[in-house]
Amino acid sequence: MSTSTTPAGDAPQKKGLFGRRKKVKDPKKPGQIAQIRQVFAMTRKADPSAVWWMLLAALAVMVVAVLIGLWLDQLIYLIILGLPLALLAAVLILGRKAERAAFAQIEGQPGATSAVLGQLRRGWYYDQEPVAAEAGGTMRGMRDLHNAAMVFRAVGKPGVVLLAEGPKGAAQRLVTAERRKVARVVGDEVPVHTVMVGTGEGLVPLRQVVRTVKGFPKKLTNDEAAVIQQRMKALGGRNRPPIPAGMDPSRTPRMSRKALRGR
Repeated sequence: MSTSTTPAGDAPQKKGLFGRRKKVKDPKKPGQIAQIRQVFAMTRKADPSAVWWMLLAALAVMVVAVLIGLWLDQLIYLIILGLPLALLAAVLILGRKAERAAFAQIEGQPGATSAVLGQLRRGWYYDQEPVAAEAGGTMRGMRDLHNAAMVFRAVGKPGVVLLAEGPKGAAQRLVTAERRKVARVVGDEVPVHTVMVGTGEGLVPLRQVVRTVKGFPKKLTNDEAAVIQQRMKALGGRNRPPIPAGMDPSRTPRMSRKALRGR
């Protein structure tokens, strides 16, 4: 007589129709509805007017649906059709407002540029840590990291993109020096672009960084970009400057992609 036992804490998987095993949901992972609720709560806290814009968008869709229904003498059908469209319009508005709220949360924080670079898709290479950094002045005897200047690097089909943040003078000095280093490694055939991130004249706002980076003309293939990235990694290993004292790169603010998509 033989008995079979299952390890403690491991529940037997249930089989569904046609003998397929049902996927066990992770209780720690929120579902889509819970994610939308979290995004909605975060957005409403950052921008209370988002609720009214969502209601206005949904109401506008329903008004159009009713008017078309009256015109075609199909009021009930158009109302039923208009309900999911109204919900979709409200979710789209929520996505836009959530995106602005997410950017507002990290705007001005040291390393915010690194968090935005996480939105780059396949074909791009970037480092979470800055390739050049310079701490700001002192405040109450401690380094003022909020005034630190940093340069981040991304490599893709447009070539090498250097993104500088922080005080304009120090950031410009750092990115100019880093551009010289990169140009010596990649040569004249590979474009090297610079982007000054911040708010003000001549600076690129945080919410437009990804669009600006992707907007540069594509000059390289995927394979060529991968080769350039290997050269850049070698350069970073030899010349990467020390991170300003008191800064932990692993705690760089991250942006939620789900929040940016409104999910």
